[in-house]
Amino acid sequence: MGFMSGMKANKAHRLQQQGKREEAIKLYEEAFSEGLNDARYLLAYALLIIREGQYQKAREFLVAHQKVQMAPGQRTELLVYYATCCFRLGNLDKGISVLEQQFRKGETGLLYQTLGYLYVEKYDMDHRPDFAAMAAEAAGAEEAPQADENAVTADGENGAAAEENNPEENAAEETSAEESTAEETPAAETDAAEEKAPKLSPEEEWNAGIDKAEKFIRESVEYDDEDPVCLDNLGEFLYRVRGDRAGAKEYFDKAIAIKDTQIDTLYFLSRYDLEAGDKKAALEKLEKAAGGRFSPLNYCNREKITKEIEELKGAL
Repeated sequence: MGFMSGMKANKAHRLQQQGKREEAIKLYEEAFSEGLNDARYLLAYALLIIREGQYQKAREFLVAHQKVQMAPGQRTELLVYYATCCFRLGNLDKGISVLEQQFRKGETGLLYQTLGYLYVEKYDMDHRPDFAAMAAEAAGAEEAPQADENAVTADGENGAAAEENNPEENAAEETSAEESTAEETPAAETDAAEEKAPKLSPEEEWNAGIDKAEKFIRESVEYDDEDPVCLDNLGEFLYRVRGDRAGAKEYFDKAIAIKDTQIDTLYFLSRYDLEAGDKKAALEKLEKAAGGRFSPLNYCNREKITKEIEELKGAL
């Protein structure tokens, strides 16, 4: 890495702070192509393209630079960005798993904030599976006749032999760098008692997951009872997962008292205004939220809030 590469990255960072995103991205990428491996700039660039919605590009970039030497806090930041990309690319469970593994190494406010929010997303009541349908499908599968693995196939081979001779199914999978990202953190050893525990049904697993998530999110508030993100997470958990709107409001009120520009908190508090018939108060909150800086970990996006603002203005 040359001196000029560092200068380019430094200038890119200044441009990023000034909101000149396209210029910053161009300079960052020039610096990285010249061999720059400074964790500060790697993470700043990753955050920049994540905020631009380039999740696949950011994920691949983080994978490619996961071996770069960095401080523990920077490593956590990298994993949070990676988990965010996983979430936005449709692999929420992967993002949760990565952060759970990192959390086992030690609690931090950033992990409490991000993992807590991902738990809310996972267990949102709108995402609850249809367990009755799953049970019916499983029962039907059990009643269906099972194929004999030794039965002769149309090619004259028994099932087991055909499987052994299938080069596609038996080729060893190469673990890609992307799949191994953040998985270098060793998983906690399985507790022997857990191995002996009876197998839970899908619905029981889901409910146990909700209990685990609530415990974690409440612990995050105990860890820092003045963290507006953790307070909002608990409010959202009660509102979106438990359906406890009365209980949720207590935490939304606490969060907004600490940070009155927090987008999601403003949005959910506007729900209470609408329920009370106070459209003007709801509009004020939504307009304030619309002026905030949105992130991939917001429940609402700018388009959704803007649309609702226009609808409320038309109704007043």
